[in-house]
Amino acid sequence: KKEGRKLKSLSPMAKVSPFIMVDRNGASNQIQDTLRTEAIDAYIRQKKSEGLAGFNIMHVLVAAYVRVVSQRPGINRFLRGQRVYARNGIEVLICIKKKMTLEAPDTCIKIPLSPSDTAEDVYYAFEKAINGYREQPAGAFDSCAKILNYIPALLMKFTIWFLKTLDYFGLLPRFLTKLSPFHGSLFITSMGSLGVPVIFHHLYDFGNLPIFLAFGTKYTKNEIKDDG
Repeated sequence: KKEGRKLKSLSPMAKVSPFIMVDRNGASNQIQDTLRTEAIDAYIRQKKSEGLAGFNIMHVLVAAYVRVVSQRPGINRFLRGQRVYARNGIEVLICIKKKMTLEAPDTCIKIPLSPSDTAEDVYYAFEKAINGYREQPAGAFDSCAKILNYIPALLMKFTIWFLKTLDYFGLLPRFLTKLSPFHGSLFITSMGSLGVPVIFHHLYDFGNLPIFLAFGTKYTKNEIKDDG
């Protein structure tokens, strides 16, 4: 199954822009915002009482993103070869550890979702993907990265250039884009779980990832209301 379909009904400006802003980082916009969490906290407590023990704010944010994609599918588009494509399905990426220790290695896993998925669907999809990775010796991404590590440095530069060229023309095999952390709809990371503020994370000029979402820790703040 292909990642997406080429869009032909775009405005002239939308068709020309990728040729002017050729790098994903050069074409990116960044935004930082805050939101009140009282309703989210209550919703999380409700879901935990219903048996979803590990339900947290990440599941809520991903479910909110899925809901937006269902109503505004344009945010799930991507560029390939300076052409705009509509992605088939939703692929969310997260970085996790094999064990919750400082020395444990990191890896990236990809969770496939559908525009009709609810917060519960998101939770079970995440649990299945994370538990499945932690129960096996090595994930597909780890195995691929291990093979690349055997390539000498000079040859590695050519290998990455070759993979980028294949990707540009849409010739990268689908099995590689399925495990690649650089191909997908959304990469989400929790800075809050580390107790640090939110960051502006870069995108990747390899692949087609359009959105990187980082959220920070909760905090208390006194603010003046609109009425003074």
